[in-house]
Amino acid sequence: MSKKHGYPGIFITLEGGDGTGKSTQARLLAEFIEEKRGEAPLLTREPGGAPGADEIRELILTGEPERWDVVGETLLFYASRRNHLRLTVWPALERGEWVISDRFADSTMAYQGYGNQLGPDKVQMIHDVSVGQFEPDLTIILDIDPAKGIARTQGRTNNEDRFEKMDLSVHERMRDGFYDIAKKNSHRCVIIDVDRDIDTIQNDLRQIVMERLFS
Repeated sequence: MSKKHGYPGIFITLEGGDGTGKSTQARLLAEFIEEKRGEAPLLTREPGGAPGADEIRELILTGEPERWDVVGETLLFYASRRNHLRLTVWPALERGEWVISDRFADSTMAYQGYGNQLGPDKVQMIHDVSVGQFEPDLTIILDIDPAKGIARTQGRTNNEDRFEKMDLSVHERMRDGFYDIAKKNSHRCVIIDVDRDIDTIQNDLRQIVMERLFS
């Protein structure tokens, strides 16, 4: 396996639109990796996953869509991400742990760069300052028709629905963004169709992890 960073640990990210089941798949994948390695991976998420980052999560994900413009929104995501990396992800990788994150930088590129039309180049500028050359060892993009994904989110009990309230066209551009990201980063990105049952999806994820990270 070719490492994508200088840390001894392994960093896996799950990406995709709203309603793709990332949290469920991340949890099941963590259980599988623990069985294989005898050690539980660190399961985390963005925005959040560290002191300060969790507080920013509420600011970003709650309220009405117009609460932030796309520039402010992107800066908040990267402020949260910086703490997540500095306080959670990088220390764990330095200890040789495996880390699974429900969302990472590709979500910001897809949602803000493409979906909310800030532009990939501007997001990349902020990314370069905040994150640098660091990237995941493996990124699994969970893909579904945006309308179906949004429908799946209906009935959730939390109030983290700011993005679900945005126009469907935003989510369609976001999906196109994920496709473009995967094409440009085929060395680490794999797209998985999630318009199927949970176990079938998870089996695909486990096969990818075995082939890419255990071989």
